[in-house]
Amino acid sequence: MRRNLSALVIAIFIICTVANAGELPNAKKAALTEVDALAPEISRLSLELWQHSELAFQESKSAEALITSLANNGFAIERNVAGIDTAFIASKGEGKPIIGILAEFDALPGVGNAVVPRREKRTDGVTSGHGCGHNVFGAASVGAAIALGKVMETNKLSGTIRLYGTPAEETVEGKVLMARAGVFDDLDAALDWHPGTDTEVKNQPGRAMNNFTVEFYGQAAHAAFDPWNGRSSLDAVELMNYGANLYREHIPPTTRIHYVIPNAGDAPNVVPEYAKVWYYVRDKDRAEVQKRYDRLLKIAEGAALATETTHKVTLTTGVHKYLLIRPLQEAVQANLEAVGSVQYSTDEMGFAQELQRSLDVDEVGFDSTIKPLADGPKPPTGGSTDAAEVSHIIPTVGFSYTTAAAGIPWHSWAATACHGTSGGIKGAVAAAKVIALTGVDLLSDPALLEAARKDFIEKSEGKPYRSPLEDITQ
Repeated sequence: MRRNLSALVIAIFIICTVANAGELPNAKKAALTEVDALAPEISRLSLELWQHSELAFQESKSAEALITSLANNGFAIERNVAGIDTAFIASKGEGKPIIGILAEFDALPGVGNAVVPRREKRTDGVTSGHGCGHNVFGAASVGAAIALGKVMETNKLSGTIRLYGTPAEETVEGKVLMARAGVFDDLDAALDWHPGTDTEVKNQPGRAMNNFTVEFYGQAAHAAFDPWNGRSSLDAVELMNYGANLYREHIPPTTRIHYVIPNAGDAPNVVPEYAKVWYYVRDKDRAEVQKRYDRLLKIAEGAALATETTHKVTLTTGVHKYLLIRPLQEAVQANLEAVGSVQYSTDEMGFAQELQRSLDVDEVGFDSTIKPLADGPKPPTGGSTDAAEVSHIIPTVGFSYTTAAAGIPWHSWAATACHGTSGGIKGAVAAAKVIALTGVDLLSDPALLEAARKDFIEKSEGKPYRSPLEDITQ
């Protein structure tokens, strides 16, 4: 990766991404100009966070980089939000409306890679990586917040902008804890984007989820000399997993169950007295997740009984599906179309195509097409996100911009490589423009906020938010 991208190169590709700028109101034109000026800062932050590649709740350097940039641009900083060392809130302005911008910045374990279109370890020994693009996520959100803050000053827009630094999304925890602490409660709306292989407004609700571990406790013994004196916790883990896999025959197509075994014993000749299995269970809503979760708890209990071990279940986190607010979706769609498709250089497309070739997928490069917004929501796809918790507290809207080559596996080394390139960063700058434009809409159009509020009340059925951590039985 050439880390010295020049401001000139950034400026050239930004001009190429903007469509119909002449038809925009002055405040929106100003927002685009401010993001253009901040493009080198977005690039710098993207690369710095990519270099750090810090895991969930360990993102101290990444959080500090984002905080410093915000503080240098006049934002007031609140640290240690919800008791989380790496969570923060940066605020600018005063009074209503209060608009939140979400920023993620944690990496994934084991998917680190050099910025090359093939599987190759980093020379610095870092094995984690931004296989979900949270480096460009955080950088773009911060850039958008700074740009919007400047537009508020120059165009005399009243209200408050809050950038929420939300750690540990990859373990689906940060925003769950922040939501439970009430830090989003007084917002009027929230903006949420995500890197991806497509450019589109979020129009499917994702899946609700429970993230939990089961620990089994047995009795150690010599596996050859006196195995009859042992009670294998690993047997219990294997029996639970076997039961869960048999259960797959009897679950709906919307359900997803997956697990890893973080601890399976220490030596083959010792009957393991301790073993641990880590599960995610997902489904279309909280009620369906609870059904699957309850059944898995019975399977765990049965595994313990069958192996004469004891067990302990720990619910780490849980999330809802994402509420889709149509007036906000339509506003973001208009702004996506105003910003337009990202234009890639020959080298950038060549990198993406070589990457696709190495993975034996279609060599189409980056797909910069802006997808239309369908008339209604699509069925649930993909995984789960803790941003869904924000969507159950206040009107929230999400979208994606292309930051990685089409067709590559997500949460992989290939996605990590893309998010360290100039092509990936271009998507981040374009996303910052959409956030800034939508922020102007929300600050200057009370009718949009009111329409979003009414749709939110309808979609949430007027029910107050209740954290899954309080609502799940164990």
